[in-house]
Amino acid sequence: MLKTIVGVKFKKEGKIYNFDAGDLAILVNDPVIVSTDDGTSMGTVLTSPRSVPEEDIQTPLKPVIRKVTEEDLRIRDSNRTLEESCFSFCSERIKIRNLPMKLIDVECLFDRSKIIFYFTAENRVDFREIVKDLAQKYKTKIELRQIGARQEARIVKGMGVCGREVCCVNLLHNLDRVSVKMAKEQNMSLNPEKISGLCGRLMCCLAFEYECYRERKKDKGAQSRKENAGSADHPSSEKPPQKPGRGDHRNDPRSH
Repeated sequence: MLKTIVGVKFKKEGKIYNFDAGDLAILVNDPVIVSTDDGTSMGTVLTSPRSVPEEDIQTPLKPVIRKVTEEDLRIRDSNRTLEESCFSFCSERIKIRNLPMKLIDVECLFDRSKIIFYFTAENRVDFREIVKDLAQKYKTKIELRQIGARQEARIVKGMGVCGREVCCVNLLHNLDRVSVKMAKEQNMSLNPEKISGLCGRLMCCLAFEYECYRERKKDKGAQSRKENAGSADHPSSEKPPQKPGRGDHRNDPRSH
């Protein structure tokens, strides 16, 4: 049995997730309402529908509920207004309670069954009182998620040293591990200021371009070995230059 699968993204800088499109006629860039583990959410279709045998699907897929309606768009706009209110209120409570944390973003699920607050902190934070404040204010399920510096840069966005928007926002779906070895393979300076991104971690583009550099090096190495092997099979027949003997003035500048 075949299932029709589409890839959906919820945020520009987020991952692409697969959903079961069922019998819906869906095209790329269509906004859709989907079912998730957290509740219903609105996303955008980024991959064309494709048929996949059911036995090849490793994990059960959540369904696409419907294409977005005018009413759904009004709900989305209302949720965005709520997110702004939540951000202001939570920031105020963090300041009042003097907690060592920085609020980065707020996400309200489409059906308002949960509001998620993303924050950064140097260490673990006891935010139980903040959760009580938020739950009492908004009368829904509240979740606080601590994120790292790379996730913060992806949400906040900005320009990289190359003059373009940082790769984690417009190119990369996943934040892969980046190592100093990747910088060495690409003949980059190992100066931390040269190879660090806005987040203070190694630049994502080092991982993004790593395989390309490895393949180029392999190709050059294979070509070099081939040329060396050809030289060994066909040794040069030219005689080494002879030193001028007595009476030979061809290379004597005094003869000109």
